[in-house]
Amino acid sequence: MSTTTPPEIEPGRPVTPQVLAAPRRRPVRRRGERGPLGAALLHGGLVVASLIALAPVAWLFYLSLGPDKEDYLHPGGIAGKATFSNYSFVLEHTGFLDWFKSTMIVALGTTLVGVLVAATTGYAVSRMRFPGYKQLMWVLLLTQAFPIAVLIVPMYEIFSELGLIDTYWALILVNCTTAVPYSAWLLKGYFDTIPFEIDEAGRVDGLSPFGTFFRLILPLARPGLAVAAFYNFITAVGEVAFATTFLLDDSKYTFAVGLQTFVSEHDAQWNFMAATAVLIAIPVTVFFYLVQKNLVTGLTAGGTKG
Repeated sequence: MSTTTPPEIEPGRPVTPQVLAAPRRRPVRRRGERGPLGAALLHGGLVVASLIALAPVAWLFYLSLGPDKEDYLHPGGIAGKATFSNYSFVLEHTGFLDWFKSTMIVALGTTLVGVLVAATTGYAVSRMRFPGYKQLMWVLLLTQAFPIAVLIVPMYEIFSELGLIDTYWALILVNCTTAVPYSAWLLKGYFDTIPFEIDEAGRVDGLSPFGTFFRLILPLARPGLAVAAFYNFITAVGEVAFATTFLLDDSKYTFAVGLQTFVSEHDAQWNFMAATAVLIAIPVTVFFYLVQKNLVTGLTAGGTKG
């Protein structure tokens, strides 16, 4: 009579009633892996945050559909008489197209000049050790502490002497004074993450410092440049105080100044203002779409080193 060896669960451990009755081990959760409850809470929080962010935009669009300027006082009645007539009026009977042209000139000019200055400044501080390089960055940061109201008068006098009042260049240069300090700090932190060996390889290949910067470093720094470009762009689009002071010709008004034409001392055309605000968001959204692939990488990588 032959005997059969019981199957084994583990080497050297035969199957017994105690082994079969033993509870099975729960699968070990990997580090960083979320359970069902954690995933549900995370997605629920993201949904709530998205709704909070989109609610003002949706409400603004809803108000823009009201045909009367006082419909915002009774928003419940807008649904029954919603119309796009406000948009046609803004496009056909206001200076919206001139505002759009002026805003794009100022915003794109600020983006190009601001990113170029910030990139060269950040790269120089990141790679070169010259007298006062640390103090330079702190001076740039200190310029952000001055209120705009304090700077308007001296800047107006300077630009008046230079003949730049009522020109796009005045607004571009002023916007750069606001956007460049932050962008320089951002790009300096991003350049710190790029290995210094790349610069050495460029010099071995016979590239000048400018050649190394433009041909090797800038292509690697596209995420950081995208963040800086987006920041410069939205800074120029939303700037009000300097644009109101330095632009005198109606045809040169930017969006921020053009919106003020709907408000007077005794009247406010909120329906046209809401429609204009929705139209203003379109170019900003398009610019965000063009650079959004690099935004997340640039925002996170720019803060890894100081």
